[in-house]
Amino acid sequence: MASNQNLRDLQWLLQSLRTETLKFKSISFHLSQPTSCFHQETNDSIHINISNESHFQFSNILTLVSSSSKTRLSLQNLEFYQVEWDLEEVKNLEILLDNSSNVKRVEFKKCKLDFECMDRLAKILKKNEVVKEIMLSESSIGSYGASLIASALKVNTCLEELQIWEDSIGSKGAEEISKMIEANSTLKVLTIFDSSSITATPLISAVLARNRSMEVHVWSGEHDKNTSSKVVEFAPESSTLRIYRITVSGACRVACALGWNTTVKSLDLTGVRLRSRWAKEFRWVLEQNRSLKEVHLSKTCLKNKGVVYVAAGLFKNRSLENLYLDDNRFNGVGVEHLLCPLTRFSTLQIQANITLKSLTFGGKRTKIGRSGLIAILQMLSSNQTVTRLGIYEDQSLKPQDFIRVFKSLEKNASLKCLSLQGCKGVDGDLVLKAIMETLQVNPWIEEIDIARTPLQICGKAEEIYLKLGQNAKSEAEPEVDLLKDMPMTVPKSCRIFICGQEFAGKTTLCNSISQNLSSSKIPYLDQVKTLVNPVEQAIKTTGMKVKTFKDEDTKLSIWNLGGHHELFSVHDLMFPGHGSASFFVVVSSLFRKPNNKEPKSPSELEEDLQYWLRFIVSNSKRADQQCMLPYVTMVLTHHDKVDPTSLDFQHTVNAVQRVRDKFQGYADFYPTVFTVDARSSASVSKLTHHIRKTSKTVLQRVPRVYELCNDLITILSDWRSENHEKPAMRWREFSDLCQIRVPSLRCVQSRSNHIVKRVEMRRKAVAACLHSIGEVIYFEDLEFLILDFQWFCSEVIGQLVKLNARKTNSNEDVNGGFVSRQELEKILRGSLHSQIPGMGSKIFGNLDAGDLVNMMLKLELCYRQDPSDPESLLLIPSLLEENRTRIPRWQLVTSDCVFAGRHLECHDSSHMFLTPGFFPKLQVQLHNKIIGLKSQHGATYSLAKHLILININGVHIRVELGGQLGYYIDILACSTKSLTETIKLFRELLYPAIQNLCHGLTLTENVIRPECVKNLTPPRYRKTQCVPLPQLKQALLSVPADSMYDYQHTWSPVSDSGRLILRAGFDLARDLLSDDDFREVLHRRYHDLYNLAVELQVPTEADSDGLNRLQQDETGKVDPSFAGIAKGVEEVIQRLKIIEMEIRDLKQEIQGLRYYEHRLLTELHRKVNYLANYNVQIEERKVPNMFYFVKTENYSRRLVTNMISGMTALRLHMLCEFRGEMHVVEDQMGCEMMQIDNRAVISLAPYMKGFMKLLTFALKIGAHIAAGMGEMIPDLSREVAHLTGNPLAYGAAGVAAAGVVGAAAAGGSRGRSTDIQQDMKAAQQWVVDFLRERGCSTGKDIAEKFGLWRVRYRDDGQIAWVCRRHMYTRSNEIFEVPM
Repeated sequence: MASNQNLRDLQWLLQSLRTETLKFKSISFHLSQPTSCFHQETNDSIHINISNESHFQFSNILTLVSSSSKTRLSLQNLEFYQVEWDLEEVKNLEILLDNSSNVKRVEFKKCKLDFECMDRLAKILKKNEVVKEIMLSESSIGSYGASLIASALKVNTCLEELQIWEDSIGSKGAEEISKMIEANSTLKVLTIFDSSSITATPLISAVLARNRSMEVHVWSGEHDKNTSSKVVEFAPESSTLRIYRITVSGACRVACALGWNTTVKSLDLTGVRLRSRWAKEFRWVLEQNRSLKEVHLSKTCLKNKGVVYVAAGLFKNRSLENLYLDDNRFNGVGVEHLLCPLTRFSTLQIQANITLKSLTFGGKRTKIGRSGLIAILQMLSSNQTVTRLGIYEDQSLKPQDFIRVFKSLEKNASLKCLSLQGCKGVDGDLVLKAIMETLQVNPWIEEIDIARTPLQICGKAEEIYLKLGQNAKSEAEPEVDLLKDMPMTVPKSCRIFICGQEFAGKTTLCNSISQNLSSSKIPYLDQVKTLVNPVEQAIKTTGMKVKTFKDEDTKLSIWNLGGHHELFSVHDLMFPGHGSASFFVVVSSLFRKPNNKEPKSPSELEEDLQYWLRFIVSNSKRADQQCMLPYVTMVLTHHDKVDPTSLDFQHTVNAVQRVRDKFQGYADFYPTVFTVDARSSASVSKLTHHIRKTSKTVLQRVPRVYELCNDLITILSDWRSENHEKPAMRWREFSDLCQIRVPSLRCVQSRSNHIVKRVEMRRKAVAACLHSIGEVIYFEDLEFLILDFQWFCSEVIGQLVKLNARKTNSNEDVNGGFVSRQELEKILRGSLHSQIPGMGSKIFGNLDAGDLVNMMLKLELCYRQDPSDPESLLLIPSLLEENRTRIPRWQLVTSDCVFAGRHLECHDSSHMFLTPGFFPKLQVQLHNKIIGLKSQHGATYSLAKHLILININGVHIRVELGGQLGYYIDILACSTKSLTETIKLFRELLYPAIQNLCHGLTLTENVIRPECVKNLTPPRYRKTQCVPLPQLKQALLSVPADSMYDYQHTWSPVSDSGRLILRAGFDLARDLLSDDDFREVLHRRYHDLYNLAVELQVPTEADSDGLNRLQQDETGKVDPSFAGIAKGVEEVIQRLKIIEMEIRDLKQEIQGLRYYEHRLLTELHRKVNYLANYNVQIEERKVPNMFYFVKTENYSRRLVTNMISGMTALRLHMLCEFRGEMHVVEDQMGCEMMQIDNRAVISLAPYMKGFMKLLTFALKIGAHIAAGMGEMIPDLSREVAHLTGNPLAYGAAGVAAAGVVGAAAAGGSRGRSTDIQQDMKAAQQWVVDFLRERGCSTGKDIAEKFGLWRVRYRDDGQIAWVCRRHMYTRSNEIFEVPM
């Protein structure tokens, strides 16, 4: 009964329906069942079985369902199986359907419906406006039922799908349904499964004649057979009509319906037996139809007369593109008529059909013969439109005939593909020769298919495929090799980028360099200072200035990169590409402003220089300049105002040197730092000479360029002269210029798209090469090239970045920095048409507003709100205003508010930084996220320049772009939620958006001092008031458990010019970290202690008696190893799990941690003490017990954690073994080992494994500090600095990182011993033998090399080796025992 536990009595169902406790989407009724019951199939469907005795309940259930408001409203599907309907039950169904507003599908399967019931059902369908699908399966409705349904659906405008399965509606029923199709335009799917295929003809004819977009499937099958087959299908999505089986008269009727049809594009009658009578009707289809593109008439038994009708239709056809007539029964006469509309018989005749592109005929039953061959030859020599010709499985044509075919192809300029599959006559060397000669002459042929021909079977097709370039084994050439066949040459142009902050004197310096480079110099120019134009003094350099000079045969272009921040995003795109001839001059003023005598501090100078060096290094990596480091020359201006002998200037020199040292290896610095007066040509002369020499050096070192690029430079210059010095050219104009003036970039007339695309790619590659060497500005996304740098950089870019300087009247439509594309175009027209003398006048003469918007998107001067939508709103950062609040404050601060801050900066911030386009993208991405949360949490979002303000669910968040140039992100929050909830919001909402935009950069998370967040301390003061999150967590891990909860982080004070800004202070770690972070620290400590528990096998409290016995008889019962002294590890692990499960808060967790840690440290103390004094009676302790190995590398010592055969340059050292105070002996000479052999590895691996585990655990859990055990663990700080400094040394992976696993593997691979005493004995025996070989076997020798003396304890008589200090300070506990 377990399987029937869901079966219930119908009375229970009736009661539930009355009380309206049931709610279902689907109800399935099954009548004539053995028993009456119901069961729930799924959560929203039930299955009701009704026996013959309970048939009366069926009507009751229908009545109750229709009266139950809950079930009636949720019901969607009704199924009726083996129901013998009577009129009363149909009326109940009518009431149910009338009252139910959601019933979409009704299915009748194996039901019996008499005429009255069918008539009533038809009336229901006629008025119903809800049901979408009706299915009648094996219900024997016959033609009368089909007629009734058809009459109902003529009126119904709701039903979308009708299915009639396993029935025989007959031709009369099909005709009635076809009339319904003519009247009904809402039916989308019609599926008929009938015993006779004759029903398909009227149905599909009606669909075609009325141009219905109705999916049709008609099947047929015999009642006494299990087989069935498809008759016809029509798929409106692909506009394909496929007919599998139809009578000739039916095919003629379908053809008549196709005449004016517009929904069918592909007609497939493959395998249908057709006659000339049908072909005569199809001729009219070809003449009238304008939508049919493809016709398949393969294997249709068409003879000459039928093909003649088809050919006659082709004369007037203007739409058909593909015709397949293979494997039919016509001969040469049919071929002759078929090709006639595609052939010209004289030069004055016009080809009748010019739309057919592909024609296929042939077959074993097609006899082409002589007349057919002549027609083929005539068509091939005169046709101008057919691109594909197929002749399949021909047995009549001989090799000489195919030779004539290929000879005629020599004059054909349209055919791309010739398929001769299975043709018997394609055989012999003469045919192969004719093919190769044709391919040599005709460049238009792209494919010749000779599959299953004798020529292909004998293996001679490979030569043809190689000639065509179709060989499957040959790979397509990569794009980088498009110009590999062109000659190379040394580049003749070099770019000099002048970089620097605002007011650095770059423009004045460029003018002075220009005068030195100019051939026409003013007399005495070097002796006088040039005066800056007053207009130039009043207005800073707008955009970027570019000046070009000729130095002998070298072209020098000096790029003055604008220093104001709005242009920084443009600098990235103007950066030279891979291998470009260029170098950088980084300029910085020694004074804060040009008209001020206040000098810059060394730190300010460093910051100025570092931005540009970071910019150069970052973009050099982006440009993948692996051929050489970027050349950098440093220039300091306003040198005339500085005393070179002063101490302040010396500090400046030191600051510059620090910057150079910091970036050494990232850039190639010129040794001399030029200090100049930018106004004096004499002062700049040495710098000018350096620029000229360095340019020649760079040109010799960079990769060569294509000679074609040098030719194009001249051609483009001539083009500008001929076109009134146009500063820009469209891509179409560039392509036309290449077509006329550059033979190697000329596109020869071809029908091949491949050839056209290849030439286009070559042109783009050349344009990109010209861009990379600095001759043009070209981006593939933009359909134009910039030829005049000066015009583009100063007028176009200079105006675009200053849109905020001109507020137009249309700016009321600017919503928080977002604006529509149309509005931006309006702003651009209004801004750039305002005529400033010398500016703006030529912009719209060469570029329209749409081009400028695309350029702004490319230069990242604006950003799409939705990148996938071209018409999306645009964020324009320059339209954002500065935050107007002079002293920012939190809106509402209460006593219970929590203040949290996180500082995110690049991991390698000294050399890399966030690009200028990062923050605007973040503003857009967060805008889309927050607006999506607005309805849920009432979130608000606003933007200002370099600032995002978010208020969501009681949490006020400020996201600030920190630093003068945007080096980092600060996230500050004032929250009414807990610290944990606030940090969780950071990590779920803000961090993913930030990481998505970093493009591979690693950001480090730092905790900001809460007082700085509360008072919104300015960024310049809170720079030092943050601590890296991993560092804070590590600090917690380094203290004992009972100190973790009260651990305090101390903040340093901040002052400015002697004025105290922030006092020194402290915050508890639990107030800086979220609960999740704090628990992560505790769980890491638990994990380390867990590993130590497993290693030590700590006994449980219940086993205290065993522990006492163990301590009493240590040498007899205890294994002398780190791997175990006692039993009970499973119980300890279980206790640890219980402790973790009982965690309720941090205090309780720490209490459990303290208890667990205390027990482990006690056991660790006992084991180390025992191991240090363990005596295995190896020749009466003639050598020390505890030893370790050190490897010397580059004047530093590294602890050896893994013994590997073949290691060299090791030194053996010994520890002082005084109990409880084991330590490293200072200035110990040790004993050198030349090489580690296999015997040493086998002997030492088990010992090394245990010793390294002990050392690693002690360092990780702070055992050498906690519980007063500081001197118990040896101080190997210098040797293990590389271990503890490795971040992997903390956490589960630390053990493996420290070499422990490696040591274990070394032991295991050589047959690890399970006898612990034997392991210790083997290690100590190896030490005895090694020291004896080195002549260090006496106590005097050991004292000399290791500083250890052999002593005996007075209380227990054990022997140990101790240092000189213990010899004297503990003489009352020990006495010397010479050997």
